[in-house]
Order: sequence, then structure tokens, then C-alpha cells
Amino acid sequence: MNKLKTTLFLVFGCILFSCSNKVQEVKKPNILWIIAEDLSPFMGCYGDSINTGHTPVIDKLASEGVLFKRAYASAPVCSAARSALITGVYQTTTGTHNHRSSRFTDGSVVPNDLRIQLPKDMKTIPELMKKAGYFTFNSGKDDYNFHYDRRALYDVGTEENYKTGMNGWQGNRAIDYMTVKDYVWNARPDKNQPWFGQVQIMGGKKDYKYVREGEQLGTNDVPLPPYFPDIPSQREAWTQHYNANRGSDVTVEKILKQLEADGELDNTIIFFFSDHGSNTSLRHKQFCYEGGMLIPLMVKGNHPALEAGKVRNDLVTLLDVSATTLAMGGVELPEYLDGQNVFGDNYEEVDYAIGARDRCDYTIDRIRTVVSKDYRYIRNYFPGRPMMQAGYRDNKPIVKNLKKAFKEGELTEYQAEHWFGVRPVEELYDLKADPHQMNNLAVNSEYDKILKEHREVLENWIKETDDKGQYPEAAIQLKATYDLWKNRPRFKNAKINSEYDQFKEQIAK
Repeated sequence: MNKLKTTLFLVFGCILFSCSNKVQEVKKPNILWIIAEDLSPFMGCYGDSINTGHTPVIDKLASEGVLFKRAYASAPVCSAARSALITGVYQTTTGTHNHRSSRFTDGSVVPNDLRIQLPKDMKTIPELMKKAGYFTFNSGKDDYNFHYDRRALYDVGTEENYKTGMNGWQGNRAIDYMTVKDYVWNARPDKNQPWFGQVQIMGGKKDYKYVREGEQLGTNDVPLPPYFPDIPSQREAWTQHYNANRGSDVTVEKILKQLEADGELDNTIIFFFSDHGSNTSLRHKQFCYEGGMLIPLMVKGNHPALEAGKVRNDLVTLLDVSATTLAMGGVELPEYLDGQNVFGDNYEEVDYAIGARDRCDYTIDRIRTVVSKDYRYIRNYFPGRPMMQAGYRDNKPIVKNLKKAFKEGELTEYQAEHWFGVRPVEELYDLKADPHQMNNLAVNSEYDKILKEHREVLENWIKETDDKGQYPEAAIQLKATYDLWKNRPRFKNAKINSEYDQFKEQIAK
């Protein structure tokens, strides 16, 4: 009898041990961020009538996962939005809100006195994923406005890309995603190690070149929003972004096929999103209207929370992408995160999402925005600086021809005031009744209560987060920006902001 008990104990113990080993051997999911540059959600899955049926791969990705209809960037420009995404903290909290700050001359390591440092207890998302056992990589630009050692974030890259704190640009030349297998997955010492990767596609900047044969939209195929004058350059730019969505669909298809061919698809959770809205049209990139802030976001993968075909209309941001990624990778969420795990048991819908725009390249501005269920509120801190103040796109036809149309009196009254006049200090728009955001309700007393509500949300947020945009940018950072641009014709010939006068005087002496 004792022998029988001993035998049963040993058998049962072996079973438990075997099961225990199997539990331990269960592989964590791979997690992939497909980040489109400058892409607004002009896609079939977002109800866009022009591109319905013409973004089939992205639409299928959405239908097989969870689609977020109201996802927003924290900034309408690359480096500020990416600095927030990679930390999970508002760029205005970490002091990384000014576009391309903590930078130096091209190819050089940033000097100590120009380096913006993150708080000592703050780690980036890749660093936290590495600590949790993930192999990490970034096939695309970093573009982070703080000092860092790239080796602490990513496991692969060229020696040049390993340079500590080199302009925040390490890895900005995305390798061909078709070679990611050789570049990354085969580079893992342990082929069973889960990976966290960032693969960039060119989105609004270049993907219009990759539209499928016969799918290219013509210049007059897309209606122009009424805040643009109906001139060829505006039509071409607006249509180009619709084509960019179609081309991004082709690019995403190639990535998904490569994942499948490499046997990585089934165990990979895919986040598809953009860093901010369209760059091809004015009033979108770098500005805080829906066109600059609203982004595509969908998540697909073999995970209990990822219910196929689920559509969500709650307000989420890229900061939630950061938190959700960590949670899905089994990382305990740091208390300093500004986002939430959108699939967590403790997730709470928010009533407002905040966005911020500060200096972009050499153009100094400060705009804050609050979006709620029905409204978008915008606060302009430099109302005397028009929408068309000197900027990096000044040599593009969309700017040159808009200025020409204004000079020749060809703009509507709204267009002339909107683009070249004094901006209102406050703007308030009903997003359902006024999707183009042209009827400013801030001047309508009937909306005083709603205006006050959004104003107070913003003011409280500025205080609670210690929004660094309320303080002047350090002169040493402005001088670095001035030095980067001073020899470029579009800068020398532009009426630049008065903050740079001090450096002109220094050079004159």
C-alpha cells in the first residue's frame, strides 16, 4: 500500500512538474508598433466614403481587432508626440515639448549643456520591456527630445546609431521592413525570446507613392475643405493625403505578409497608429484642430481582451498605447504614467483629452487644446502671430500659392482672417455640427458654460502637470535652434520670431 502511495505521489508530482514547466514555457506575446508618419484616418474602417474599399488591409486589421474611433496624439508634431509616446508621459511634463530640442549639429553628439534629461526614476517603454525579458528594436526614427543612450532602449542597431545622445535621431533611416527578419528576429541569441518592435512606415510623407495600380486618385476626385482656397496646390496636397492612406495600406500588407511568412504573426500583438495627423495640408500638422490631433489606432492579436470587430468611441491617446503595451508585456505600470491600460480591469473612461503645440522647428508658438465628447477647445497664447507666420513649409506651393491668393484678394473673408489675421485667444467648436471647425462658439454667449468648463479643465491640467510650456524656452536651446537654421535661405529671408533677435545682435558684434 505504501509503495502504491509512493508511486502515485511520484506520478502526480511528475505531472505537476511537467505542467509547471509548460506554464513557464508559455511565450509572452511579441508586440509590434506599426507607426505611420503624419497620417490622418482617411480609411474605410473610419467611415471615409472616398477610401471605403481602398484600404482593405487596414480595414481587415481593424475588423479582426479593436478599432478606436477617437484616438489622439498628445502633440501635432513628430518629436514632441514621440517623446510622450516613448515615455508614457506628457511631453509638457518632461520638458520635451519643443520640437527638435536637445539637438546639435547633424552627426554630432549633443553637448552636456544642451541635453534635456528625463527624471532619474523614469524609464522609456523599450527599457521597461527589456527589463521584462523582451528583445527590443526600432526600425525607424527615434526623434526623442531628451538625452539617452540608444543601447539602453534597443538591442540592435549600427555602431553609429549607438552614439550616445546624437541629436535624438538615431535610427531615423528606417531599414526595409522586408529585411526585419534578418536585422532583428535572427539577431536574437534566443529565438524563443519575445520581442517588442517599432516599425515605421512613411504614411503621409511618402506612402502616396505606393498606391496600387489603378487606385490613384486624381486631383479633382476629392472635395476640398472650405477653409482652403480652391486652388490647384491645395487640391493636390489634400488629394495626396488620401492617396497616402491607400499607399500605407500597401505597406502594412507587406509587413503583415512578412510576419506570417516568418511564423511570427500568430503570437504578435499589433498596434497600428500614427504619431499625428496629415502633413501635406496646412492647419493639420503642427496645429491643434482635429486634423492635427486625431489619429488612426487599432490593436489586433491573440489576447483575451482583443475582441474581434470591437469598435470603441471613448477618448484615448498615444499615452494609453504606452501603458497598454507595458501591461500586455507583463510589466507593472509605473505610477508616473499619464495613460492607462485601455483593456485593464481598472480602466476608467476619461471626459477630456489634452493636446499641446509649442515651438516647431524655428517657429515659436504655444497652443493648448482640450477635446471632449462633443467639443474641441483651443487656447492660443500668441494670438498676434498668424497661422501663416514663418515656418518650415514656406517654400512649398501650398504656402506660396496661399500667400499669393491672399495678396490678390482671392480668399474668402473667413480664409483671409483665419490664415493671415489675428487668431482668437479662445476657440470652441461643436465637432458634430461643425466638423470643419470653422464656427467659433467661444464668441457666442449661449456657450459660456461649456467654454468655462473646458477652460477650467485646461487651467487645472497646466497647474497639476506643471506644463513646462508656460515658461520661456532656455536661451541655450533657442540659440541651438537658431544655429541649425541660420544659413538656410528660407530662414534668413523670413520674418522670424523676435526671440531670435538676441542672437542676431551677438553675431553682428
